[in-house]
Amino acid sequence: MVADIDPVLLARVQFGFTVAFHILFPTLTIGLAWFLVTVEALWLRTRNPVYKSVYRLWAKLFALAFGMGVVSGLVLSYQFGTNFSRFSEATGPVLGPLLSVEVLTAFFVEAGFIGVMLFGWQKVGDRLHFLATVLVGLGTLNSAFWVLAANSWMHTPAGVEWVDGRALVTDWWAVIFNPSMPYRVTHMVMASFLTGAFVVAAVSAWYLLRDRHVAVARKGLALGVVLAAILAPAQLVVGDMHGLNTKEHQPMKVAAMEGLWETQQGAPLLLFAVPDQEAQENRLAVGIPNMASLILTHEWDGEVKGLNEVAREDQPPVATVFYSFRLMIGLGLWMIALAAVGVWLLWRGRLFTNRSVQWAFVLTGPAGFVATIAGWMVAEVGRQPFTVYGILRTADSVSPVVPAAVATTLTAFVVVYTLLLIAFLWYAARVVRQGPPPSDMDADGPVRTPRTAVGATGTVQPAE
Repeated sequence: MVADIDPVLLARVQFGFTVAFHILFPTLTIGLAWFLVTVEALWLRTRNPVYKSVYRLWAKLFALAFGMGVVSGLVLSYQFGTNFSRFSEATGPVLGPLLSVEVLTAFFVEAGFIGVMLFGWQKVGDRLHFLATVLVGLGTLNSAFWVLAANSWMHTPAGVEWVDGRALVTDWWAVIFNPSMPYRVTHMVMASFLTGAFVVAAVSAWYLLRDRHVAVARKGLALGVVLAAILAPAQLVVGDMHGLNTKEHQPMKVAAMEGLWETQQGAPLLLFAVPDQEAQENRLAVGIPNMASLILTHEWDGEVKGLNEVAREDQPPVATVFYSFRLMIGLGLWMIALAAVGVWLLWRGRLFTNRSVQWAFVLTGPAGFVATIAGWMVAEVGRQPFTVYGILRTADSVSPVVPAAVATTLTAFVVVYTLLLIAFLWYAARVVRQGPPPSDMDADGPVRTPRTAVGATGTVQPAE
């Protein structure tokens, strides 16, 4: 019966579902925005019309994802008041200003210049249009900065004094630049860039497999592969730094990630296990001795804290964190390997003819989204049972609502968001099938506008 379900769990599931849906679109728009900046810069430098065709194709998909992100993001702010009113009351003096600044300084910039970016190429000069693209890209980064600063404060709260259960700001600098913020922002932005690179590579590889829009596909695949080859290894380094920061400030999250129940030196890296939280042990564990200690402490026999350091009621849900972390890492390593193969084939001049690798890029297109959601599950589920880590418990953050009310709205969200996702995928597929605007391409490749010169008779003639 619905009445018997824990309302805290229902509230968490609803917010987690809507966040997971929403994060798909900012992840894509952040990555595509800076891909568009790169492509337009190359067009301005070379005047190769293929770059302009690539830009116009991906600008359509950017606009579609941007609109979905705006619509789905609005819902989240309302859920703070409906499902987590006690949390809003306690943290409003901190999170309210941070999220307001995000709207005023980021969203308004994006909304103000996206029209010029999408529809202004025939109405403004090339450099002004490029400026609009850059400003939209900066808007996406600025938005990510403020949202992630607020989220990071919930993980590593700083710069506040708690008075009568409310967080009152004493140092805004410490609030914004809290201990985990630089790592979380960098990790998420890199994830967005990497996701965008693989989406571009996947669509471009699909064009090549179908022998369509070959000139645009070659440029897109080459750019996607090169960007992925740079970003994927860099993300591994950033992730390692973020993990070390998490070990310092949220050791129980790391213990759940590694499936460690007992504090130990020379902790193994578990490749697979079945965590049993009730028994406080792992079943069917397969691991590499001492490797977790080496990764987390950079020492062979370094000490890693186990979940037994805290009471059971203060432990995060281990299985969810454990498996999500391995999914994220596994996809990350696969993307590094595929990008390395792709850039090697590009260097050898065989990327555009190797159908097996092209299919690999097509199938890997969604990997960035899956890895991003898995990473967010590690971060957010690993913070439990707190909303503000170590201070405000989730059970003390929810609104006093009956389970049936939350279950009804959760069901409605699942239905509506599923329909929205289907509509998005249908329109995105339609844009991809249509390809770049035909005015920039003909059946054999790019249409090059001939330069003109004034002939001896005063007439305008093509210049060779």
